[in-house]
Amino acid sequence: MERILEPELMLEEEQAKAYAEADFSAPHQMFVELFKKHFGTELKGLVLDLGCGPADICVRFAKAFPHCQIHGIDGSPAMLKYGQARLEKEGLSSRIKLILGKIPEINLPRAFYDAVIVNSLLHHLPVPAILWVTIKKVAKRGAPVFVMDLLRPQSCEEARLIVEKYAAQEPEILKRDFYHSLLAAFTVEEVQEQLKKACLTHFTVEIVTDRHWIAFGRI
Repeated sequence: MERILEPELMLEEEQAKAYAEADFSAPHQMFVELFKKHFGTELKGLVLDLGCGPADICVRFAKAFPHCQIHGIDGSPAMLKYGQARLEKEGLSSRIKLILGKIPEINLPRAFYDAVIVNSLLHHLPVPAILWVTIKKVAKRGAPVFVMDLLRPQSCEEARLIVEKYAAQEPEILKRDFYHSLLAAFTVEEVQEQLKKACLTHFTVEIVTDRHWIAFGRI
């Protein structure tokens, strides 16, 4: 099945509310645990979270790595509104800073970061190379980079079955977006080709669930 693009930004208030209230604890905690598995538990310094949405992974990452501060970037004001409310609720506003903007044009508050994490941003990008170029630009030499995203199914029918399996009880807007995101996602082979073009062939790409892949390595 060919990739079908979806909107790059989730700007609707209804979308942001649905994402903020949805239960992503399983994949998001898996993201943190897989980072620990591949890079250890002693991370310190400033972490960049590209496409942070309502900041759930920012919060989980901050709790898992208490010696880190995090800059979360997202292009949706609605998402960041819910994210900021989450930070205040969790008491993490002093360690996590949310910033409105999108790559590649955003001016980040720091030139370089000690680690870069990315969850479910790549499939939103019309030009995927933008992500890898940005990562190479902002990550310090030797910085760990961890990317997780959706895996494109082989057919629209398979995508519908995945949505029903994992989001049957979610609001219709969330199920709609999940379906479109699956269609916009990449295959492992496509990700490997992107990494080759970005001169990041030393990164490892793995399928970790029936709907997720990860790519990781050090700059």
